[in-house]
Amino acid sequence: MTFAGSGYGERGSKRAHFVLVPMMAQGHTIPMTDMARLLAEHGAQVSFITTAVNAARLEGFAADVKAAGLAVQLVELHFPAAEFGLPDGCENLDTIQSKNLFLNFMKACAALQEPLMAYLREQQRSPPSCIISDLVHWWTGDIARELGIPRLTFSGGLLVVSRPFIRYIIYHNNVFQNVKDENELITITGFPTPLELTKAKCPGNFCIPGMEQIRKKFLEEELKSDGEVINSFQELETLYIESFEQTTKKKVWAVGPMCLCHRDNNTMAARGNKASMDEAQCLQWLDSMKPGSVVFVSFGSLACTTPQQLVELGLGLETSRKPFIWVIKAGAKLPEVEEWLADEFEERVKNRGMVIRGWAPQLMILQHQAVGGFVTHCGWNSTIEGICAGVPMITWPHFGEQFLNEKLLVDVLKIGMEVGVKGVTQWGSENQEVMVTRDEVQKAVNTLMDEGAAAEEMRVRAKDCAIKARRAFDEGGSSYDNIRLLIQEMEIKTNACGSVVDRDGNKLSFLV
Repeated sequence: MTFAGSGYGERGSKRAHFVLVPMMAQGHTIPMTDMARLLAEHGAQVSFITTAVNAARLEGFAADVKAAGLAVQLVELHFPAAEFGLPDGCENLDTIQSKNLFLNFMKACAALQEPLMAYLREQQRSPPSCIISDLVHWWTGDIARELGIPRLTFSGGLLVVSRPFIRYIIYHNNVFQNVKDENELITITGFPTPLELTKAKCPGNFCIPGMEQIRKKFLEEELKSDGEVINSFQELETLYIESFEQTTKKKVWAVGPMCLCHRDNNTMAARGNKASMDEAQCLQWLDSMKPGSVVFVSFGSLACTTPQQLVELGLGLETSRKPFIWVIKAGAKLPEVEEWLADEFEERVKNRGMVIRGWAPQLMILQHQAVGGFVTHCGWNSTIEGICAGVPMITWPHFGEQFLNEKLLVDVLKIGMEVGVKGVTQWGSENQEVMVTRDEVQKAVNTLMDEGAAAEEMRVRAKDCAIKARRAFDEGGSSYDNIRLLIQEMEIKTNACGSVVDRDGNKLSFLV
């Protein structure tokens, strides 16, 4: 796909050219596609770096931005899977069958440094103005410095800025260095308000071979970056943004919720993977339900839910007697789950339950008037999409920052209620323990969806949060202003000769 239009703005000056480098995992890639659309809608030019397998997943997005005449280009680089001991086609985190291959996968990602540099050097007519890359792509910092352009990090998680903020504090203060018990509650200072957290529930605490050496690299590189771009909005976390900027001396660009760039069902359905079912069938089913009556259940693309736990969840939904849409991703164990589903479960719930296997158009579903509750793993994409939809949530975190997102929903915004998760289900874990029983599921669903005063107050607060999110995103809002200021800053730094200036105004040359 080629750029729409030239690399020049209305007055003949070069338009800002952003290079987006997402982590190749759906939960990281999808918000970056939203960012690409958003930047282009505001007049910037975007190169979106991907690989062949991931580009195939982005066909809907590519067709959509092309039809809209937006200056977005998908740039496919060869992913060296075989060279790093990965199966052919293993180009996305959700295709890794063993956590022991994670380090190989990250090394293969880092090997994209040379081909990406070669591509960018060729862009003499429209040299890049700025790289925005996922936190884990530490190697993009080297590219940015060699080209003399800013590198901003994107971290698609948490309160949201607390995720880079908490990394900064933990890394600098060695908070958990002498902590032996991973479940010991530690008070972390340095925030606007003290935060109590266990090591097990700390963002980035993954039990993955080789993770420590990767973490060290990206944390060191994050300190060298020129700022952070976050998928949040100023009004949601003003104190955290201000504290982070004062502590780190780095600019935070809050430009979200970026999912609000999708204004109709077609673009919502094109977001992410090809859905596993007919979107029209899903909408027809939702249209047949009463407003606010349906519970939507989805745990994202990476959460590892065991077959035993899925059965408990399903039986809890059944006994709640509430209409539901349930998205199931069971990975390699899907046949085991299919056997249980076929054993009369789907027949028993056919009049009020829909089961979607694999990928689902989550944003489209959440925005439908029939949906009145969301059972979520508290990944940030799901959290912010639930906020935008004005839907109260039942929180079921699995690992990492998801427990902090739960705190945001339950304790701060008060638009969520806990299902009762006590332990951590690590990514790649083979733990067979049932963390939440069917009775706990039934109780949580009935409490959230019934007509009690507490549930009604939660619904009112959720609608208010959605209004604030929309107000921030629309023209005149804080996120609208931030995206325009970000683009303007990068345009100013890029002159007609292709040279740029750093944050202190020192002139640098774009090397071609």
